[in-house]
Amino acid sequence: MRIKPFIILSAILSVCSGVVSASGQTPPRLYNEPVSKSNPLRTEQARELEGYIATLRKDTSRLALLLTPDYSSPKAFDRSTESYRKAFAASIGYPPPGQPAATEKPRFELIATDDIATYHRVHIPVLPGVNAEGIYAVPLKAKGKLPLIISMHGGGGSPEVALFNGGGNYHNMVRGALTEGYAVFAPQHLFQADGYPGDVRNRIDARLRLLGTSISAVETWKITKSLDTLTKRPEIDAKRIGMVGLSYGGFYALMAPAFDKRIKVTASSCYYGVQEWRYLKSELGLPSDFIHMDRISLFQDSDIAALICPRALHLQAGKDDDDDHRDGGILLAPKSKAYYTKLGIEDKFEFTVFDGGHEWRDDIAWAFIRKHL
Repeated sequence: MRIKPFIILSAILSVCSGVVSASGQTPPRLYNEPVSKSNPLRTEQARELEGYIATLRKDTSRLALLLTPDYSSPKAFDRSTESYRKAFAASIGYPPPGQPAATEKPRFELIATDDIATYHRVHIPVLPGVNAEGIYAVPLKAKGKLPLIISMHGGGGSPEVALFNGGGNYHNMVRGALTEGYAVFAPQHLFQADGYPGDVRNRIDARLRLLGTSISAVETWKITKSLDTLTKRPEIDAKRIGMVGLSYGGFYALMAPAFDKRIKVTASSCYYGVQEWRYLKSELGLPSDFIHMDRISLFQDSDIAALICPRALHLQAGKDDDDDHRDGGILLAPKSKAYYTKLGIEDKFEFTVFDGGHEWRDDIAWAFIRKHL
């Protein structure tokens, strides 16, 4: 049977006009507009958050509430920074969770003796299945109990790089301790590893952060737990502990004494103020393993110095180093110095820019350590 065209047309018009629905009811009228209508609102949200970030960058009120130094005495000052220390620890996940098995014991393996010292390779359990490792050396002519220096290598380095073949830009950062008459522990931290991707450090850090800690916390904890073992050795004077470090090692020469008060004097070379300077140049210019909650708003290097004060702090930077490793320190040092000056112990703080590049400057650092250790 042939259907007449006007019947088909009437049916189409009825459906399109909404007069008849599948259920026989008239469908509701619904408001509609182009999705692009919200584009200006999204732009405004971005502008608002940009303004909020700018406000936070200028806001010092949270730091003022958290860090409230008491300058009545060095002991009072130290007590007054405890809440700040706890907040800093929480921001990086320190200490990392877990304990090594009771059956795991430190191992000291004699590797060599030369005209200066004896050398041991050390393995110290610090976390489940995790060891602090490095080279421990004791001067041959040692008499009585010795001060101990933790000598921390930089990024891409190792104890061997800093110790052997002249030490490169580390110069005498390790063997210099021995000639000063100190025992020395040169830890090994993770920067590259055979069989792993070139960014193994950042990958490990990202995975640790998802579980409540960080590579910075773990490696700082390695130093602390190493001291637990090393200070029990009969040749070590547990009351005379110092630390030195270059570049990344300079970072840990701030981190470890910020948490471990057994470290009485520390010397950080070519690191202090680096991340703050990078941030001023580019907010997203910090390496990922240096980023943690409130890194800029609460925990700048200038104030981490308050966690070391009233213990002695030496900072150095090379005049011919790149601006990242020099100019941030110049900018921040007056604030760090003020913590010491207000306590009347300004001789225990030193920031110096030396003639040289990205390197450890032996003479000025060892003179400072000699004075305060």
